[in-house]
Amino acid sequence: MDPKKLEELLHAVQQGTLSVREGMERLKRFPLEDIGEAIIDHHRPLRKGFPEVIFGEGKDAEQVIKIAERMAEAQDNVLITRIDEEKAKMVLERFPGAEHYRRARAITLRLSEIRPTGKGFILIVAAGTSDIPVAEEAAVTARMMGNEVETLYDVGVAGVHRLLNHQEKLMQANVLIVTAGMEGALPSVVGGLVARPVIAVPTSVGYGSSFGGLAPLLAMLNSCASNVAVVNIDNGFGAGYIASLINR
Repeated sequence: MDPKKLEELLHAVQQGTLSVREGMERLKRFPLEDIGEAIIDHHRPLRKGFPEVIFGEGKDAEQVIKIAERMAEAQDNVLITRIDEEKAKMVLERFPGAEHYRRARAITLRLSEIRPTGKGFILIVAAGTSDIPVAEEAAVTARMMGNEVETLYDVGVAGVHRLLNHQEKLMQANVLIVTAGMEGALPSVVGGLVARPVIAVPTSVGYGSSFGGLAPLLAMLNSCASNVAVVNIDNGFGAGYIASLINR
């Protein structure tokens, strides 16, 4: 349940415009709801400031829809990550008002106002065009969490002048997320240019010796730029979430 919604409900009970019985009815699924294959944490928005997120990979469409229905009933904003086209089509048929972000493999359903929480803007930087899907997952997540997000794509170290052409924007950002595959050098370069936190996201983009993103992961973990922290391979969601917390 959104903190603002709960506050309004409590005020309504206090002022007598909503009976205690009606208030209890609305809170009956609070804080947890066991729907058999999943236990939905409706308390999470109050505890952590953001609702549960549905990880679409590994779930069938019916499971995703069932969880989303319960979250929608509680007026929680819904974010579904890692959802393929076939499952996305079924979810969109059930929720016509939802938005599908194909490159990010994400779906959002906004049922409550997303209030700005960020103190500045989050800049998401992608080394190459192939890294954009992971960058877009981070962007969708950060926007759902109330942040202003800007993007800077295809500025990898193979043509580093492309990055240096945007130094002013790099320095204005409050937090930066940098996605890169191959040798994973870009976060270190960005980290050396700015005095802000840089969240590095290794992607599984590259030839055989990149080992599905392991090579850029190790490179980023060994960064000599002291303002660089690293999340897991292809974890755009995690980067967007952490950047949002920092930006508050």
